[in-house]
Amino acid sequence: MSMEMVRLQKFMSQSWICSRRRAEKYIENGEVFVNGEPAQIWQSINPEIDTVTLGKWAQLGQQEYVYYIYNKPRWIETTCAQREGKSIVDVINIPQRVFPVWRLDKDSTGLIMLTNDGRMTNYLTHPRYGHEKEYVVETFGPISDDQLNKMSRGVLVLWKWTKKCRVDRLAAWKFSIVLTEWRNRQIRRMVEEVWSKVKKLKRIRIQTLELWKLREWECKILNKKDRKLLFESIGLAI
Repeated sequence: MSMEMVRLQKFMSQSWICSRRRAEKYIENGEVFVNGEPAQIWQSINPEIDTVTLGKWAQLGQQEYVYYIYNKPRWIETTCAQREGKSIVDVINIPQRVFPVWRLDKDSTGLIMLTNDGRMTNYLTHPRYGHEKEYVVETFGPISDDQLNKMSRGVLVLWKWTKKCRVDRLAAWKFSIVLTEWRNRQIRRMVEEVWSKVKKLKRIRIQTLELWKLREWECKILNKKDRKLLFESIGLAI
């Protein structure tokens, strides 16, 4: 699988390391390294073969990649930059510098992956690959089959039709939905488009990664088998 060249700032932003503006500051301050060499503000990289490191970790050579899953409770920000309340990096006890893959808004709960592997993050989050994310949704009051079918066929969200998706009823007021795209507060907006409202939203799966019996606030490092399954599912060699 080939990967096109991408601006370094964009890559860092897509990997949820920091914003593009903050990435430029890091580069200007000499804190970003590409394949062990100081990065340049104009630089583009190939995420498939280039190694990007940040801060003091860049001076340690090739870092060991780690992969965690975390069951996020409500009111926790999944961005690394804290705005209000606590961010995800404030509440987890992980010795390595990691960043979250795929965001969840403060009102949502469930599966978050955390890693320091920017290449794998880019494969998971780039819209061209259409990787699956599964959610369980509870609504205020019953939701009809017609409403569920409309969402599965696609509805207009942020001036663009959503892709077809799998929607399965779990109860009169509860359903599961599998998305292969990501837009800001997409599920909440889809439910509103069919004249209902989300009460609870929980992500239970990202590709081969499942929430299992992980309780809220708990964090677990992926074992070799779990990592192998995940990498195989996205077509990336370990």
